[in-house]
Amino acid sequence: MSSEAGRRAPAPAAPSGPARRRPWWRWILAGAVALVILVVVAVGIFIKLQPAPPPLALPTARAAAPVGPVDGTWQAGPGSVAGFRVRESALGISNDVVGRTDAITGAIVVSNHRVTRAMFRIGLTTMKVGGKVQPQFADSLGTRAYSSATFTLGQPVALSPAFASGAAITATVTGRLAMHGSSRPVTVTISGRRNGRMLQVAGSIPVAFAGWGIKGPGGFGFLGSLANHGVAEFLFVLHRSGTG
Repeated sequence: MSSEAGRRAPAPAAPSGPARRRPWWRWILAGAVALVILVVVAVGIFIKLQPAPPPLALPTARAAAPVGPVDGTWQAGPGSVAGFRVRESALGISNDVVGRTDAITGAIVVSNHRVTRAMFRIGLTTMKVGGKVQPQFADSLGTRAYSSATFTLGQPVALSPAFASGAAITATVTGRLAMHGSSRPVTVTISGRRNGRMLQVAGSIPVAFAGWGIKGPGGFGFLGSLANHGVAEFLFVLHRSGTG
């Protein structure tokens, strides 16, 4: 008869039923969702934090007393700038994409207190967004084939008597905006003033891309998009020819 101490303890019984599997697919799904959320948040923060320059307008600094006559030919010079503004949105967050260039030539002719002629050409190949040339906007504007945009005044514009003394004035003018191989009539509200020996003129033109056959630049896919319209804006600093 064997002793109780010599007996071995029985081995534990194997668990009944199929082996329990680790839920690895749940971890993969959770990781993918977290990655998407991270990307979405990053895009939203990127859009929100991008500084958008304010719309082009007359300088807020007080103008100097006018010098010299108003009549004459006034050429665009240093300090002139033009560009575009397009709204972008993602995840309920909106901001403006803004392009700028100082490649501007052109002039206005003033006679008997009326602007009788005006034409300006804006170079598009030097347009920069955030200080850098953006290929997607160059492709949309077709700058390889159409390197510039032009605005031509349609009808003479009368200047109020206050303009000669240096007061800022506003006026609604008509003309034609040509770009991307198309020319269309536009109406522009402009503001202008004399500042010492200079004229300063600012304004903006609403632009629906389809009207000029422009394909809107790509956005962020399902995360966000850019509007199919924008604004062309300008600030021209003009000097009268022959005054130095």
